Amino acid sequence: MSGMRADAATAAATAAADLAAQRAGVTLRELHGLDEMHEACRVLDRIWRPDPGNPLITPELLRVFAHSGSYVVGVDRDGRMVGFCLGFLASAGLHSHIAGVDDSVRGRNVGFAVKQHQRAWALARDITTVTWTFDPLISRNAYFNLAKLGAAPSEYLADFYGAMQDEVNAGTETDRLMVRWELTGAHAVGSAAGTPRVVTVDGAGAHAVVGLDAKPDGSPVVGRRDGDTVLVRIPAEAEELRRTDPPLAREWRYALREVLGGLMAEGHTVTGFTRDGWYVIDRHQENQA
Repeated sequence: MSGMRADAATAAATAAADLAAQRAGVTLRELHGLDEMHEACRVLDRIWRPDPGNPLITPELLRVFAHSGSYVVGVDRDGRMVGFCLGFLASAGLHSHIAGVDDSVRGRNVGFAVKQHQRAWALARDITTVTWTFDPLISRNAYFNLAKLGAAPSEYLADFYGAMQDEVNAGTETDRLMVRWELTGAHAVGSAAGTPRVVTVDGAGAHAVVGLDAKPDGSPVVGRRDGDTVLVRIPAEAEELRRTDPPLAREWRYALREVLGGLMAEGHTVTGFTRDGWYVIDRHQENQA
């Protein structure tokens, strides 16, 4: 972008970020001191509950990231840190490695405020792409990332982290979907204005086929993958399924890896995620990410 356009984009992103934080009732700030890094690690521990001998990250490493210019940001509410996000510089631009908020502020759109702050921070540094990963089985995260933010999946990563020992991920293979968020693209701009990227099953077209669905007993069933558009369902509450029926959760993991992972490996494009739990894949678009 030209300098004038870049300045205007940054100003608009900053205004959108300020509004999102105000609506969520939080304040976001860059962290620098070692005491702040210890506090951030305590926030992460409350959210992920890792094995004490295997922390998600250390305060010393966070301070190195901050000192070297990475995105190290705390989220405060009523004088208490209730969320944290770490992003570091990468070949694509900025890679957002970890972000979370504790239970006290869930459902308040704090995550949206964090991503809008991250977008404004990146644009102010002439970074126009942010990447991150998420578990493709978690419906609420898929909707947030693909619909509410307008990020685009670029790669299916099977068992990316290997076995993890925190309470959120323990006992499950860590498949992840890598997404790219093009900060000056139409979907990100729309997101900042509060306009999600809406797709529906009904809008998929007459030539859509169902590649993965649920049987009446809740188990996955693999279907067709030869239509112009392929619809791929995931369970509404995969995290609950891990606790109540681990074998069934693993069935869904492997079925999603086969169908969604297989289609993406062939170069087909995930064009969105519906409110009721379907990935929409277009077999006639090459993945440009």
